[in-house]
Amino acid sequence: MKTMYQKLLLLLLMLPFSALAQSTLQGTVRDNTTGQPIPGVNVIVEGTTNGTSTDMDGNFTLTNVNTGDRIVFSFIGFAEQAITYNGQNNINVTLTEDATQLEEVVVIGYGSVKKKDATGSVTTVTSENFNKGTMVTAENLINGRVAGVTINTSGAPGSGSQIRIRGGSSLNASNDPLIVIDGLPVTNDTNIGSTSPLAAINPNDIESFTVLKDASATAIYGSRAANGVIIITTKRGGKELKVNYNFNYGSGRHTKTIDVFGADEFREQIMAGIAAGRLNTTDAALLGDANTNWQDEIYRRTDFIDNNLSLTGNLFKVVPARLSIGNTYQEGLRLTNKFIRNSASLSLNPSFFNDHLKFRVNANFANERNRFADGVEGAAFRFDPTQPVYDADSPYGGFFEYYNPADANNALTLGTRNPVAQLLQTHDNGKNNRIFGNVETEYRFHFMPELKVVLNLGFDESKGERTRYVPTNAASAPSNNSIPFGTNEYSERTLRNKLMDVYLNYNETFGKLNIDATAGYSYQKFEQTSFYTGNINDPNLADNFPETDIATDNVLIGFFGRANLSFNDKYLLTLSYRRDGSSRFSEDNRWGNFPAAAFAWKMNQDFFAESNTISDLKLRLGYGITGQQNFSAPNFFLQQYQIGNGNSQYVFGDSQYPIAVSGAYNPMLKWEETTTYNVGIDYGFFNNRITGAVDLFYKDSKDLLQEAPFPDGSNFSNRGWMNIGSFTTKGVEFSIIADVIKTQDFNWNVNFNVTKFERRIEELAFGQDILLGGTGAGTGGTAQIYREGFTPWSFYLYKQLYDNSGNPIEGAYADLNRDGIINEQDRYIYKNPDPDATFGFASSMNYKNFDFSFNLRASVGNRIYNAVNAGNAQYNFLKTDAALTNIPRNVLSTNFTNTPDVVLSDVYVENASFLRMDNITLGYTFKNWLNDKASVRLFTGVQNAFVITEYSGIDPEITNDGRDQTIYPRQRTFLFGANVNF
Repeated sequence: MKTMYQKLLLLLLMLPFSALAQSTLQGTVRDNTTGQPIPGVNVIVEGTTNGTSTDMDGNFTLTNVNTGDRIVFSFIGFAEQAITYNGQNNINVTLTEDATQLEEVVVIGYGSVKKKDATGSVTTVTSENFNKGTMVTAENLINGRVAGVTINTSGAPGSGSQIRIRGGSSLNASNDPLIVIDGLPVTNDTNIGSTSPLAAINPNDIESFTVLKDASATAIYGSRAANGVIIITTKRGGKELKVNYNFNYGSGRHTKTIDVFGADEFREQIMAGIAAGRLNTTDAALLGDANTNWQDEIYRRTDFIDNNLSLTGNLFKVVPARLSIGNTYQEGLRLTNKFIRNSASLSLNPSFFNDHLKFRVNANFANERNRFADGVEGAAFRFDPTQPVYDADSPYGGFFEYYNPADANNALTLGTRNPVAQLLQTHDNGKNNRIFGNVETEYRFHFMPELKVVLNLGFDESKGERTRYVPTNAASAPSNNSIPFGTNEYSERTLRNKLMDVYLNYNETFGKLNIDATAGYSYQKFEQTSFYTGNINDPNLADNFPETDIATDNVLIGFFGRANLSFNDKYLLTLSYRRDGSSRFSEDNRWGNFPAAAFAWKMNQDFFAESNTISDLKLRLGYGITGQQNFSAPNFFLQQYQIGNGNSQYVFGDSQYPIAVSGAYNPMLKWEETTTYNVGIDYGFFNNRITGAVDLFYKDSKDLLQEAPFPDGSNFSNRGWMNIGSFTTKGVEFSIIADVIKTQDFNWNVNFNVTKFERRIEELAFGQDILLGGTGAGTGGTAQIYREGFTPWSFYLYKQLYDNSGNPIEGAYADLNRDGIINEQDRYIYKNPDPDATFGFASSMNYKNFDFSFNLRASVGNRIYNAVNAGNAQYNFLKTDAALTNIPRNVLSTNFTNTPDVVLSDVYVENASFLRMDNITLGYTFKNWLNDKASVRLFTGVQNAFVITEYSGIDPEITNDGRDQTIYPRQRTFLFGANVNF
């Protein structure tokens, strides 16, 4: 018996050690294809937080494992694998590359290519990585996420954006990229009643953005691709029934206003001005008793509501379909400004005969309704803060205005008009109905499955209307209410876009050589009809109203071809060519040729085939020529005649005959051409857990479309459009995307990019400078310049002199040419609006059911000419016309009075570098809702969270080429919402 107890005691003592030995698992994880160990593989006990990861040699040690546990092995780019623990001490695991990731494709012009085989500078952002927040317009989904792309959006609701890819390519023609939606290139024109060409697209319907940046990628679009191409792909149908509902609510406020004097400070400044002799003693009587912050009065707290519902499923069990409807309501900061969009989209993508015949149908409808609001920021910061908003005795709708009550007609006196009244009394409403979409048919020949034919038919039509009504008792009516019948205008415009593309594609492998060749034809026609009634209350309205204008059709015809060659899956060559014809130019200059070539070498296969660290290293070389034909006078090549009015007629006897007068024209006009060179490296580390790219680019634009002087007597005007001059852009881009942490419970992904570019004017018409860019002082002066050898829109100013205390001396400037006289010849080029570098950083974290993300953007080295201060921050502007006027407090730092040239002092050029937090979002997902039939994610966040900058104006991001003449402020919005999936 004693021996039995001893054995039992020994067994009990050994049990812990036995359990410990059984609960420790070691092993190695290798690549099934190469046999190489894989570092960083996640090794997790399923359903627990117990896990580890493999080291640099692919080894791991996992403790506290129980018999029957499932051990899950996962890594980016490989299919997940699970094993059951049955007491093993060691195990060797091999992972197989995930075929879906290997075959990941990016959309390019007229086709697609595997991501790993792309030869051009191409970036794709999918819906999983879109920015979050109040994304009313589509382009803001990718703001800050793509190197080389800047997106600057106004604060107006539903407003469009200034989009620039690598700084643009033109001086006077458009710098907007070509936008293609599901294979349909769309116009960048904004229709009447709408806020932007992209306002009709519901961001919730978008699956991905693909940005084509260099000419080797864009040249397939020929004459419209000099500024890059953005391809938008919408979501498609699926075979499983899914229902998704998204709800967003936001509340916004303005965060900053122009720094002007408060009411009490203003009274002090008026009295000081009287004491200094700058104002008359009688001006004190013009002060009021109110304390009004006019900038606060024109703004309000705003509401934002967004609802979207989508259904995805297999219609009739054979047609994958997706139907979505959406409603967006967004209020602007200005009192009456709002944007409403109702949208619906339908996507059908059936296939027949074992996928030999495919159809892709996309149909979209959007109804936009807007109440527009005039830009009243200038009036708001200038208006006398001692005056009230309302005046019960005022004949102008009960609003305070400057008028003469002793006059029988209560005639208005000169002075700023009440900005609150201007907003509330102006009824400026617009609506736009837009239908757009395409039907794409693809047939892969049964007798030759490597050959297919694709026919794409697209249609885009928008019908816009706008009505503007200002009542007779509004002081802001035309000519300060000198027209007794007020304003009542109506206009409408229809834009129509028709497309037909047809092309053949051949894809076949011969041994180690793969050939993917495409050749086709494109026809696109743009039509426009306008209808305008003028002021229908005007009894003097001409007999020809209402007026209808049918614009000349714009037709584009293109023949294109492309060959993608891949040898041994290592050496890649892309050759493309497009020949474009445009009705914008004469027959002698109608056709243009746009070739491109790109080469790529997967260097990792030669130098790092055995590396556990470098998983991808691809060298890319690209060259191409692209065009630009979008400028403000599309029919300038035609000689057009206008019939003279009653003052320009020929009198013969008792009869009068109209005279036909020719306008200026240039039959030699043709499109600009931009030649682009690109060198890039795509890289990946740790089996592409870290990926990115580095690109160097150089663009040379020639035959610039410029409006320049004609030689005397050579035309019917002294100025007109011609092709002359050149312009270059060079730069570097860097991007990195990394899964910093990837475990079963916690994932952290970051996206960082930086871009630096320099633009230079190489040649101008006749080598002459071009002065441009108003000062904001109303004098007609200019503060910027185009000059050969310098950046466009450089500031052209006087060099300010300072006293010993560092204060600027009014009217004292450097005599740069040393001739003893301060005049125009002493102005110099001082800085420019282009940044030294732009940055984007996005972070996304997931811990169990929680998610947290944010997006940062930064711009360094850009400058702004503060025209608000330059044109208003002088003491003598405390009174203009018959009224007292507020001025920016910046005058306290300069003490300028009113020297005429003070607006051209370089003291008004400010550093506008900034760091902006675009959005912050925190969410929690209930994954097992309604008995595991649904999930719901609740979230909160803030849009435009903060801006760090030294710039003194409202916002350092402006779209007016470096001049701040007041902007529509961006609001800070606090968000709440829910995403429900069934």
